[in-house]
Formats: sequence, structure tokens, C-alpha cells
Amino acid sequence: MASDVQELSINYTEEDILIVRELDKEVLTKGAWSTIMYRYQDWDRAKEAYGPEKYTIRRYQKADGEYRQRSKFNISNRKQAGKIIEVLTKWVELPEQE
Repeated sequence: MASDVQELSINYTEEDILIVRELDKEVLTKGAWSTIMYRYQDWDRAKEAYGPEKYTIRRYQKADGEYRQRSKFNISNRKQAGKIIEVLTKWVELPEQE
């Protein structure tokens, strides 16, 4: 595992094939608990090509100088991502509750 949040990646290689290809990432929070959003593609063995873009949010905890993944939420397609954006935009525009 990585000791710096910028070193974290979801790239995953198996038998010399990049199975999970990270396209982009945004560090949302840093610290003992860090949150990163990734844009990625999975390798489709049958088609021998990468599939559509997907998104994932991962939470990491730093312990003993190393980040370890503690949780993840996968957003499986653009339609689901759009719906999440729509709902969050609506909620963020509301006045804060006291």
C-alpha cells in the first residue's frame, strides 16, 4: 500500500493485462481518513477491449504509515452518476438545517 495519498491507485494488473485502468482521480479529503473518487474502466476479456467508464469512491485509513482501503462505493454507469449529481445538486442548494 501507499504511504502518500497521491500514490494511491486502483490500477490492477493480472497476467500482464491491466484489468482495471484508472483514467482519473480526485482527492476529496486528506488526512488519517482520506476519500478519493476515481474514473476507471474494466478490461472485458471476451471483447478484448475496455468497457464503458465507471466511477468509484474509496475511503482509506492511514495506519502505521500506510493507507488501507476501508470502504468503497461503485457507480456503475453514467446514468447512475447523473442521478447522484442531480440529487446532490438539489440538496446542496437547499438552506442548511439547524
